[in-house]
Amino acid sequence: MTDTYEVVVVGGGAAGLSAALVLGRARRSVLVIDAGEPRNAPAAHLQGYLTRDGMPPAEFLAAGREEIARYGVELVRDRAVDVARDAAGEFDLKLAGGRAVHGRRLVVATGLADELPGVPGVAERFGRDVLHCPYCHGWEVRDQAFGVLATTPMSVHQALMVSQWSKDVALFLHTVAEEELTDEDLRRLAAAGVSVVPGEVAGLDVVDDRLTGVRLADGTAHARSVLFVAPRPVPHTGLLEKLGAALQETPFGSYAAVDATGLTSVPGVWAAGNATGFGEQVVNAASGGYRAGATINGDLLFADLDAAVRV
Repeated sequence: MTDTYEVVVVGGGAAGLSAALVLGRARRSVLVIDAGEPRNAPAAHLQGYLTRDGMPPAEFLAAGREEIARYGVELVRDRAVDVARDAAGEFDLKLAGGRAVHGRRLVVATGLADELPGVPGVAERFGRDVLHCPYCHGWEVRDQAFGVLATTPMSVHQALMVSQWSKDVALFLHTVAEEELTDEDLRRLAAAGVSVVPGEVAGLDVVDDRLTGVRLADGTAHARSVLFVAPRPVPHTGLLEKLGAALQETPFGSYAAVDATGLTSVPGVWAAGNATGFGEQVVNAASGGYRAGATINGDLLFADLDAAVRV
């Protein structure tokens, strides 16, 4: 048995739920497939979302699931493992749990995963006092002693950015050689008051479940209460690749190439949220999902009207 919907949304984060909400309110039959692995799960709060600033991410998603349920949207906790476009230009999906579903239109809101640097202690403290985004967490840790773990020369940019929230910033070069820093990098770091610490980082010092310092491989320790890192983003593009969707290469990975509404190069397939870019925050993802949902409703409406005219 294959269950058929007008729209199948893959991904139950802000982007997917927002698209589903718009489509549900438009009286469309919608299925949301949610693997339950939101990118911001390690964070205690989401920030910068007007009227939702400081809300725990799990609470935000729970509220979204309640809202879509009011409009008859179905949500299943499962993972889409395969997808194919049929002769009519619609979509057949297989779920990990064995279910088969069919959608006239498809929204891919599968997001990305953050691959953290392999320094002992970083993964365990990520989202608490090991952070990556100053816009997400900077206010909460303002004026503390910051460290920035360099993994590429681009880490200089991160160190300069976080200096907006603290004047005590140390850039730990870690795997970056001093020679890789340009003269312009050094001038900007000096102007921002950022100290540069050469040497590989071996681990973190933690006392009473709080970060207290950064230890180098030579045994020296530097007192720090916050460490910013730059995870390697790994976009979840498997379904898009199976459909032959065009991807756009960026310094932060390959993402779906989309138009202003989220439409991919595959007719009938929209993408939203971190499936379209590394920097999509929750508020951006929700906006992208809204645009995709509204566009899909119009697309279905006029496709059906045109079909009726041809009869």
